Amino acid sequence: MEAFLALFSVGLAYAFVALLGLLLLLNLPGLPANWLILALVGLWQFLHPQAGDLDIWFWAMAIGLALLGEALEMGVQVINARRHGSTRGGTLAGMIGAFAGAILLAPLFFGLGALLGALLGAWLGCFLVEFLRGRPLQDALDAAFGTMMGRFLGTVCKCGVGGAIVALTARRICPDVLPVRPDGLPVPPGPEQLVLWLGQFFC
Repeated sequence: MEAFLALFSVGLAYAFVALLGLLLLLNLPGLPANWLILALVGLWQFLHPQAGDLDIWFWAMAIGLALLGEALEMGVQVINARRHGSTRGGTLAGMIGAFAGAILLAPLFFGLGALLGALLGAWLGCFLVEFLRGRPLQDALDAAFGTMMGRFLGTVCKCGVGGAIVALTARRICPDVLPVRPDGLPVPPGPEQLVLWLGQFFC
């Protein structure tokens, strides 16, 4: 029974980390994926109070990373849009357009359409506002391009920060359920270890 519980714990930990990795895709349409990841980690800690090393320092680092992701997403988009001549109204319209476009195209390409929709929405929203305000066509195109690229770079930064949160969580959770080397790093179970566990369970 102990061998079965050990095997189950390993599989559960891997499945949970994989779920957190999948949730990173919710950053594409601009949803608060990193905060949802932290909420699930909090639920994991509540259900497994003795598992992992999710102490106050972990939460300080994780929350700090999540705040950094939000700041990078917003800051990179605004700065890049302004560098290309976008006005405040055009930048705001680009943000709204990015969210709407991501939602509309999310079902396409196994969810990757959300990124395409966000980029197209950011470009179109900014372009329409700038052009309808009477700006020259080339200026409106430049502003729209800057807003679109800002959206892309901001999303990349936020996904990268989310990936760091997932990696930090995996490092804290996995050592308690995986074999550990002398240096303290977790060792993924190989075929021999799995066969040993199964043998102990059935025998």
